[in-house]
Amino acid sequence: MTADGRTSEVARQSVHVAVGALALALPWLTWPQAVLLGAAGVLFNLILLPRLLPRLFRPEDRRQPLLSGIVLYPAAVLGLILLFPSRLDLAAIAWVILAASDGMATLVGAHVKTSRLPWNPEKSIGGLAAFVVFGGAAAVATAFWMSGNSPTNTSIVAFAGSTGASTLALVVVPLLATTAAAFVETVPIKLNDNISVPAIAALVLWSCAFMNEVILWQVLALMPSSRFWTAIGLNVVVAVLGYRAGTVTVGGAIAGAVIGAVMYVGTGLNGWLLLFASFLLAAATTRLGLKRKTAAGIAEERGGRRGAGNAIANTGLAALAAFVALGALDDLPVLAMVAALATAASDTVASEVGKAWGRTTWLIVGFRRVPPGTSGAVSLEGTAAGVVAATFLAWLAAAFGLITYEWIVCVVFAATAASLVESWLGATLERDGVLNNDALNFVNSAIGAGLALILVSGSQ
Repeated sequence: MTADGRTSEVARQSVHVAVGALALALPWLTWPQAVLLGAAGVLFNLILLPRLLPRLFRPEDRRQPLLSGIVLYPAAVLGLILLFPSRLDLAAIAWVILAASDGMATLVGAHVKTSRLPWNPEKSIGGLAAFVVFGGAAAVATAFWMSGNSPTNTSIVAFAGSTGASTLALVVVPLLATTAAAFVETVPIKLNDNISVPAIAALVLWSCAFMNEVILWQVLALMPSSRFWTAIGLNVVVAVLGYRAGTVTVGGAIAGAVIGAVMYVGTGLNGWLLLFASFLLAAATTRLGLKRKTAAGIAEERGGRRGAGNAIANTGLAALAAFVALGALDDLPVLAMVAALATAASDTVASEVGKAWGRTTWLIVGFRRVPPGTSGAVSLEGTAAGVVAATFLAWLAAAFGLITYEWIVCVVFAATAASLVESWLGATLERDGVLNNDALNFVNSAIGAGLALILVSGSQ
């Protein structure tokens, strides 16, 4: 890269970081005013900025300005403001994480030589560390800023049921959101990090807003109890057995053990059993017609062993919901956990049954016949199997007392709809390399959980 190129990139990231300071103004704005600010930012970066500071734009930005990071940045901010009309504090923190973390990670990663990350050689340990350190500091500082009184926005960074902000809310939660976004930013996909980073940060911030701090502290005080050690011991044993049985890799076993322990602590034995049932369904259907799938080149990699990425993509959101359930005032986080597990397992069952026994496979975009295993393809047999799997897991969750029987239909509908959306994304974004299979699976479970929450909330 030339000296001019380096100067342009430094200027680009400097602007990226500096604009984040505007997030501090959100407490003094009404929601309509904040929306206008976000919309003005999109139009400014799309129309005026290329003329005022053309050096900030890369050649690919000029070819596709709507998809450039410079335009997606304010578009993401606008999306945050639209999503959180009564919690502009959360929008502000997610915005600052996007600005400070992403910008500093790029600058440090490009100018400080450190080792490459093993899962993504294009990212460095230095960049990851800069993301967490600078972004975390900025997020915590913004949280304290938002906790002060403001003329128009009465929301402050606080847990559900709280009358004010606490150290836990102002420090731990922003750091959790920053760390989660940091690792998502290192995932080797083409999805612009101006979208992925604020999305994950906002998800963590919003999820933790459901927690009640008094209940949370009471539960955390019991961590050294027998329940905690049972969760650790049980999941270590299951992880070892799963590895020996050839269902998971070493990384998959470790990730699965951590996720399983969180599920057990958060939702008890019944929540853990539901997780185990969803895993068994996925593992069993993966091995259906394995010889046929292998011969056709459409079998899962590593002989069907699930890796850490697969475990996090399919059950990571459920684990987050289980963690939130530790201190929640209602049952909605548990519903989100059930729906996330049912959606992920339903999609896996549908895909594997379709590849093994699907007679006719159709691409969901354009609805033309394609070979089994094509990304975005659906079959009648696979879709039916997915509905059955979602129904079974939703019924099991109700039998375990995790959800009510009235919620079963909502969970099944949400899981099925999410899987169809995931097929559409597979036929479009995965084909173009914007998302990989693990990212699709995470989005799939998130859509399923979100739809279930909307359906149940709308029926109450």
